[in-house]
Amino acid sequence: MVRINRVYTGTGDDGTSSFVDGSRHRKSHLRFTAVGTCDELNSIVGIIRRECSMLPDHADGGSSSTIARIRKISEAALDRIQSELFDLGAELACDPGKLPDYMVLIGQQQCESLTDEMDAWIEQLEPLTSFILPAGMGPEPIIHHARTITRRLERSLIAIEDSEGADSLRPETRVYVNRLSDWFFVYARWVTKNLGEQETLWTPLGKRQEAASVSSMIRKFYQNEQDFDKLG
Repeated sequence: MVRINRVYTGTGDDGTSSFVDGSRHRKSHLRFTAVGTCDELNSIVGIIRRECSMLPDHADGGSSSTIARIRKISEAALDRIQSELFDLGAELACDPGKLPDYMVLIGQQQCESLTDEMDAWIEQLEPLTSFILPAGMGPEPIIHHARTITRRLERSLIAIEDSEGADSLRPETRVYVNRLSDWFFVYARWVTKNLGEQETLWTPLGKRQEAASVSSMIRKFYQNEQDFDKLG
């Protein structure tokens, strides 16, 4: 049972903090970077949970049944993801050989759960014909934000391995984080479909309109406003 009576201790005022094994290190340590990124990602997941829970019963194109589906599945899945990210952050705050025996670590089961959920979502989705942009009227852009933070977390894990050696992390941690980024991508697509929205596809530069078209639009709107004011 965790019991926290006071958040502030003052022990970190000198720019150091403790690993899980009790050893103290500078807060610039690569492991603290990874732990902080886990915490950041967990916070973003919390925002996604809130956004999904606040979806109106009839979003554009989405029926009440599909909205309820998003709420229920998102709450169950994201609740688990947040706990797993907390587990992962605790593990990263220590060399694998110095982890306490009582710690239960992320393993193959958690990786397979992510894969199984992706497979279940993909069964309901159309194959991609282009890259998609992180857009949408619901929680989808935030989900993509979570995906990008997950990739940053993955890069921080590779940085630890590059600095401390291949044995500095369990392989399961890398596999889990890599899967999780893919999971967020597929999850965002599934939410988009159930909201009845269209995915925003990337258009190659050669096929896009010139930027001048936007400036012309701005000037036209401004001119219309001036013309309307003259009528008054």
